[in-house]
Amino acid sequence: MSEQSVLLLRKQLAELNKNPVEGFSAGLIDDNDIYKWEVLLIGPQDTLLASSILSSTVAKNGDVCISILHEPGEDKFGYEKPEERWLPIHTVETIMISVISMLADPNSDSPANVDAAKEWREDPNGEFKRKVARCVRKSQEMAFE
Repeated sequence: MSEQSVLLLRKQLAELNKNPVEGFSAGLIDDNDIYKWEVLLIGPQDTLLASSILSSTVAKNGDVCISILHEPGEDKFGYEKPEERWLPIHTVETIMISVISMLADPNSDSPANVDAAKEWREDPNGEFKRKVARCVRKSQEMAFE
């Protein structure tokens, strides 16, 4: 990767350490690899903070489906405007704030995880909520192992 991206990411990491942002904390998994981060999300009050398996806007493989992470340019499906897609002005902070927003208010009209979107639309306080709670507990256990 480019030296410029390394410098930019190091600057953003230093800024996050100096001025933490409410809702998440982030750091490197390995101090020698600026491209691998570990992030702890703190769910907004009164939300389900859906997990990567169950969120309708997170694919089953963990890929996050939010516009600002999509390649720049025209959307071949016509769902997103070019200015809603990746732009070099985005930072780790703006991306994480978008992820938190997406988890707090998922878009079931354009889901990456169709099954989760269907469950969420049909019975958000039933089985979907129970699955989310189980998944959140599991991820918390894994985080503290």
